[in-house]
Amino acid sequence: MELHVKGTKKEISRYVFCPGSQDRARRIAVHFENPVTVSEERGIVVYSGTYEGIFMTSCGTGMGGPVTAIACEELAHLGADTFIRVGSCGVLQEGQGPGDIIIASGTFRAGGTGNNYLPLAFPAVPTFEVTRELVRAAERLDMPVRIGVGIAGDSFYTLKDSDDYAAVKRAGGLFIEMESDTLFIVGQLRGWRTGALFTSDGAPGKVKPAWAEEAYLAGEKQMRQIALRAMLAIAQKDQLI
Repeated sequence: MELHVKGTKKEISRYVFCPGSQDRARRIAVHFENPVTVSEERGIVVYSGTYEGIFMTSCGTGMGGPVTAIACEELAHLGADTFIRVGSCGVLQEGQGPGDIIIASGTFRAGGTGNNYLPLAFPAVPTFEVTRELVRAAERLDMPVRIGVGIAGDSFYTLKDSDDYAAVKRAGGLFIEMESDTLFIVGQLRGWRTGALFTSDGAPGKVKPAWAEEAYLAGEKQMRQIALRAMLAIAQKDQLI
């Protein structure tokens, strides 16, 4: 048994959703048939169940790179090898607003955890196979998404004041959040398949305003559907190999 994820290999799927929010992990698991709570240790909550016949796991890691790395490393020790981050984010460009869904094609590395795995010059990018299925799922569901690069770092309150944030914004970056850089880098080193998509919880310069809540929740619901359908497609293709 792992130090923080108190589950067994039989209780963890190779297919894992890893939102930061524990509540969002539960909302993903609601889509499972017969979901069970596997672990609730140190703020890392884990649920498993089947979705259209495929065994899947949903893990709320909590916020930030360090705990994301811990949770995913331990889930991988228990057999997981495919991770989709299903997160919330801030947005950088005019015209973006609450409820918008963004699929990450890469992340500027402003966090520190990934530096303990690979040097800073190594790019934080998701697995093409996973990203492709996320895009295809959105198209099949007729749900609009944007695809692009953003920034992830360890400081919720000060990252937006940094030169790195300003550079990413000038370059047309779409999102700001806290975990995708770590997931992509750790996944690259460990040989996992990774992907990430986010729902905007505000507008440029406005973090989680009360007026954005309804639109955010509607977008998050769509995001969960996209993630589930993409993971299902990945698993079905694995069965054919």
